Amino acid sequence: MSHQPHEESSTWDQTAVAVLQEYPPSVKLVAKVLDAEGELSQREIADESLLPPRTVRAALNRLEDGDHLTTRYSFRDARKRLYTLDFESESVLSRS
Repeated sequence: MSHQPHEESSTWDQTAVAVLQEYPPSVKLVAKVLDAEGELSQREIADESLLPPRTVRAALNRLEDGDHLTTRYSFRDARKRLYTLDFESESVLSRS
């Protein structure tokens, strides 16, 4: 019986991993939460990651500045934005 290493059920590919290498741990954690949970609001990310809201906001800003997020306004509450990871955009792929 051969023992295979456990592969994570993640949508991250080598490009995403390479892009995230340049970011601090808080940004990586926010990205990992979004990868695992899908589309979330800032408050939901803070709840899932146990990071302070200010840290989550800073991490989201860094990911958004790097074109690694897709955002939209919530249909339930137009004051809230929902965030999704986006490592498929051409700007991300052209940097690697």
